[in-house]
Amino acid sequence: MDLLKRQPERFTVEALTANRNGVALAQLARELGARFAAVADPDAYKDLKAELSGSGIEAASGPDAVAEAARRPAQWVIGAIMGAAGLEPALAAIDRGATLALANKECLVCAGTLFMRRAKETGAVVLPVDSEHNALFQVMTAGHRGDVTKVIITASGGPFRTWSKDDILHKATLQAALKHPNWSMGPKITIDSATMMNKGLEVIEAYHLFDLDPDQIEVLVHPQSIVHGMVEFRDGSVIAHLGPHDMRVPIAHCLAYPDRIDGPVRRLDLAEVGSLSFERPDLDRFPALGLAWQALRTGSGATTVLNAANEVAVAEFVAERIRFSGIPALVEATMEAASRRGVMREPASIDEAIAVDHNSRLLARDLLPQFAAKAF
Repeated sequence: MDLLKRQPERFTVEALTANRNGVALAQLARELGARFAAVADPDAYKDLKAELSGSGIEAASGPDAVAEAARRPAQWVIGAIMGAAGLEPALAAIDRGATLALANKECLVCAGTLFMRRAKETGAVVLPVDSEHNALFQVMTAGHRGDVTKVIITASGGPFRTWSKDDILHKATLQAALKHPNWSMGPKITIDSATMMNKGLEVIEAYHLFDLDPDQIEVLVHPQSIVHGMVEFRDGSVIAHLGPHDMRVPIAHCLAYPDRIDGPVRRLDLAEVGSLSFERPDLDRFPALGLAWQALRTGSGATTVLNAANEVAVAEFVAERIRFSGIPALVEATMEAASRRGVMREPASIDEAIAVDHNSRLLARDLLPQFAAKAF
């Protein structure tokens, strides 16, 4: 929104969506001169409609209205709806051949093969907004795609980077997990950062975005969050993307692509930063990252199960019904149960992806009592 407001002569806003805050959505729609505004929660429609009265901006509500926003005639769409709920609107943009700036990991985690195949069929352009994948995308232009031997995704390590395994198991509270050292994000992605599941989802995302082998994707913990991604080429060169931890940097890159626009961010001062450090992730303390690699190598819809179970587990932790350590434990148990019961299968359509997601959530909820009993 900040970038759009700074360049009103360059961009025209067709549609805006929100989850349930109709008043705030209406205010933004007026400020940006949008033609259409949709709120996912039907209960918020009354507020949205009232706030837009007399503006000439069309108002709508419900999941179908959100997908309709993505179908409207905009050249560029940002897919930033959290979780599996973002899959259908993102595919709606893909199906009409739009440029989709993708900020939703779950589209690729839940249905990456389907998603990228549809983009190829329709000629849609998928631009990665995640800071790490945007960094890799920019750095890959330094050479030919066939010369890439490895990509390196960096991770801040989250709030528990220096905690012992015993402290993580017994002392990791919700309040501590929500205190990310570098980024200001919503609770779901902040918890995922704390478990390092967020980095696991990014490994799966990179696999689909850049058509990589799982063994070509490496994760390094980099607590300063200055280096966002690196690419190793066949000649031994390793080229890195550096930048401040401000999401306006990758968004600006995608918004103007293939051009560049002025970025209103604080310029990076490496002398002020002083030093950059890197360390390998500890999969014993952060098993969620290992589960993501396991799901990627398993295939057959395992990543869809992983994501669904993780969303259930994080919601239960936020509600303080399971411990922090219960998040990866529930995910692992759900993946094992899904394999035994034949729930895992590679989605061939959006309906199949939603079905696998739905059945995996049911499995995770069925398993919850054994983890809740151990929680407190």
